[in-house]
This record gives sequence, C-alpha cells and structure tokens, in this order.
Amino acid sequence: MVKNISNLGDTAVYCDFGSGVNESINANVIDYFNHLSKLIKEKEVDGITNLTPSYNKLIISFDLTITNYKKIKNFIEGLTINKDVKNNNQKVKIPVCCDDEYGLDFLRLTKKLNIDKDKILELYFGKEYFCYMTGFIAGMPFLGDLNENIRCDRLETPRLKMPKGSVGITEQFANIYTFESPGGWNIIGNTPKKIFDGKNLIQPALVNPGDKVSFYQITKEEYLNWNE
Repeated sequence: MVKNISNLGDTAVYCDFGSGVNESINANVIDYFNHLSKLIKEKEVDGITNLTPSYNKLIISFDLTITNYKKIKNFIEGLTINKDVKNNNQKVKIPVCCDDEYGLDFLRLTKKLNIDKDKILELYFGKEYFCYMTGFIAGMPFLGDLNENIRCDRLETPRLKMPKGSVGITEQFANIYTFESPGGWNIIGNTPKKIFDGKNLIQPALVNPGDKVSFYQITKEEYLNWNE
C-alpha cells in the first residue's frame, strides 16, 4: 500500500505508493483518498485540511495548530482501509471535433509517428481511458493509457495560449484543457462539452479520479451547434 511517508514542508505529509503509473497503484491512492475523505466528513480525524491525489502519490495537508507530521504519519500507518467505501466512479462520454482548425498538431504527429491522421484517430477513439488524477488547471483530467502507436513527446515549444476545450495527447496520456492556458500537449481536437463548472459547488469537475472516459467524434456543424 503506502511505500513511504515523508514531510512536505511544515504542513503536509507526502504518501508514496510506488514509482509506477498504472491503475493498480492508482487504485490504492484513490482508496486512501476516499477512506480519509469519509473520516474527515464524519469528523473522526482532526486537523487535515486538504487531500491531493495524483498518479501514485497522496498529499495530506494539515493545520499545524491542531496536529503535526508525527501524528498524521502514525495515523496513516495505523489505518485499515475500508474497501467497502464506494468510489462512485462513473463512465463519461465526451464529444470531440477533429477538424484541422481544432486539431492543431496533426501535421507534427503524422511526421513523428509515421502514420496518417485517420489512423491516429482510429487508435485514439478506439479505447476507453482511465482518469488517474486532475490538476495543473482546475478539473483538467489526466487520462491513460494511450495506444503505444500514438504516444509522442510534448511540443518542443509550448503554446502560450491553448484554447479551452482542447483535447491533447502526450506520452501515455490524454487530457482536456478546461480553461485557456499555456500548454505543450499535442492537440488533436476540441470538445464543446463543459468539463469544469466553477459554479457547481457540489461536483464542479465532469471527470474525476477513477472515472472511465470514452471519446466520440463529431462534425464541425455539431460542434458549433452544441448546446448543453
């Protein structure tokens, strides 16, 4: 389960679940995240202010006036994880328009991968993706694992402005830019679907860690007339 626990500054604990990036390790991270979230909600643990899960790590932030690193470390080491805590994971379908004006990097990808655009799209749309984490910008999902034949490095020079809704790939991951942002991922399309809604205080992110995501292609006309 947790391989190592260490300090992260004065007010956070760093829980390391391993060096790999796969669903098995990530499932352990999510189990701890869900279990701790339940304990915090039920007021069975004091002083924890935030939980931040990633591919294979969990950062636990705490209030130093209430608790400290040693207490949190001992608490984590003594936890018995309740596997019955429901993850409430969902399957999400996301539309993507891959016309050239939205698929900004097909020329680069076809040269780097030595396959044509149609093959890239066939391999991209032909599978279901697992959400390992969200971050970088609010609600941005990091989705694995891409078909090995379409894995490509980041852009040599990141763009200063990546359009909101851009759907990108790099290395083994896919993602969606939830806001206009700098970025270096290879963009293959854009989604009209709202992936993050800051006004939704209950569930602002459409995709959350542990969810499964599938993409389907839409035309430019469907993209322009999309109405949620």
